[in-house]
Amino acid sequence: MPVIDINTDTENLTMTVTAEFAAPIERVWHAYSDPRQLERFWGPPGWPATFHTWDHTIGGRADYSMTGPRGESSRAYWEFLTINEPHGFTVLDGFSDDQGKPNADMPAMRMEFAFEPTGDGTRMVTSSHFDSLEALQQVVDMGVIEGTRAAMSQIDAVLHDLREYAQGKGTRVEYLDDTHVSITRLVDGPRDLVWRAYTEPELIKQWMLGPDGWEMTECEVALKAGERYRNSWAPVGDTEGEPFGFEGETLLVDAPRRAVQLERMQGTDGPDILNDMNLYEEDGATLVTVLMEFPDKDTRDMILATGMADGMESSYQRLEQAVLTV
Repeated sequence: MPVIDINTDTENLTMTVTAEFAAPIERVWHAYSDPRQLERFWGPPGWPATFHTWDHTIGGRADYSMTGPRGESSRAYWEFLTINEPHGFTVLDGFSDDQGKPNADMPAMRMEFAFEPTGDGTRMVTSSHFDSLEALQQVVDMGVIEGTRAAMSQIDAVLHDLREYAQGKGTRVEYLDDTHVSITRLVDGPRDLVWRAYTEPELIKQWMLGPDGWEMTECEVALKAGERYRNSWAPVGDTEGEPFGFEGETLLVDAPRRAVQLERMQGTDGPDILNDMNLYEEDGATLVTVLMEFPDKDTRDMILATGMADGMESSYQRLEQAVLTV
């Protein structure tokens, strides 16, 4: 976890975040000065950021939004006040409306990013300065402390070469909290083809099979928000098990980057599981990240105990073959 401390000072009206990275200062600077890399960790899991404008000059402005799994959107901006490559920069950070104009009803703050080399990496100290105690408290009440920790947990994958970070490590499951799990798998193929493998029935049937001995008997895709989908599986030959399936609703589609769906077991009234799938490509390989949201800890533990991750790994191995042969 890169974040080692978050401190709020109600007397001086500041919030200070201290983090340490196993990467040189120039690499950390690049992650914070390239909007495409910044997008990968500035928003917390489930609320990825998209930078719509980026003028990285003193007096310049960056406009961005964060989009939730059900299509909710929050817009904000940075105005660059100082830039001192690679040691830091200062911005005025505030919320904006749908037209990009500052939202006077929401707090704004001056944020100072300071980077310094350490013996084995880089330390970052971010100091946010508020105009009033009410503004500081409003941001805290919005969950910025928890959101910052969750967002920064994603930066390790950004600071390292993607293949170095994930190749050969299989399907990895990370418990984020009692109701959220992040599942990652590097697929050796470009994002456009991985997206096709996730959205075209003839390809889905080639790889989304779980362990050996199962076949997909039904595959109805939903490629627009509000549409419903349905997938079914059955054992083949001497394989033990009963046919089963999942059905649900697509909540958000941002092709070929992101798809969010609600899922439940066929023939039941729930519970619904939210699957937020994101694809990121680097050097011809695609990192698949699935954020799963469960209604409670018991449901999380019950589903993961079924061997879901092992089944996903078997499927991802087939996916690589399906992608490479498209």
